[in-house]
Amino acid sequence: MNTRNILIIGVLAVITLAVVYTLTGTDDPEVYIEKIEKERERQYKFIRFNIESPLSELQKRDFKELDFYTVDPAYKVRAKMIPVEDRKMMELPMTDGTVEKYLKHSFAEFELEGQTHRLLLLQSIKELDKRNFFLAFADGTSGEETYGGGRYINLRQDGKNSITIDFNMAYNPYCAYNPDFACPLPPKENVMEIAIRAGEKDYKKD
Repeated sequence: MNTRNILIIGVLAVITLAVVYTLTGTDDPEVYIEKIEKERERQYKFIRFNIESPLSELQKRDFKELDFYTVDPAYKVRAKMIPVEDRKMMELPMTDGTVEKYLKHSFAEFELEGQTHRLLLLQSIKELDKRNFFLAFADGTSGEETYGGGRYINLRQDGKNSITIDFNMAYNPYCAYNPDFACPLPPKENVMEIAIRAGEKDYKKD
């Protein structure tokens, strides 16, 4: 193989890596993991110390840490946004039996573990920034390793017709810590059969 061919292959390899980087939105692994760990530390401090924490003062005294899966960049995916044909408000059931209204906005379609998945992106009627979305989901870990009522991810549209979903950022609703809170349950469209072993695990009450 001559030098020119080696150079061409090298250039193509760099281009391929750049395209993959752009499509997946993946940072340098060490930088990415550090960012997730900092966010988890922020979550812990909020739950442990903030006046708006769902924990009671008694719970706070005994609270030592949040439990998370190991950060796995494979659970950060790029999804295509497919608009809901008939956008309308839906009533999402809450854990206390009431309902809360959300706009059915788009479906996020992506590949994970060799399968194509489609999740419903919702938008609160109180949301002013129309690029922000709410994702409530349940999966194969729900009720066992993670909270039975599902987990949440806050999303922001970062492309014309695309959005990044990072399951490493999945967090528990307030009702996972304190049943006095009412939390939205995942819509049926967002109950996944696969196990999403990323993000926050169930809160262990001592």
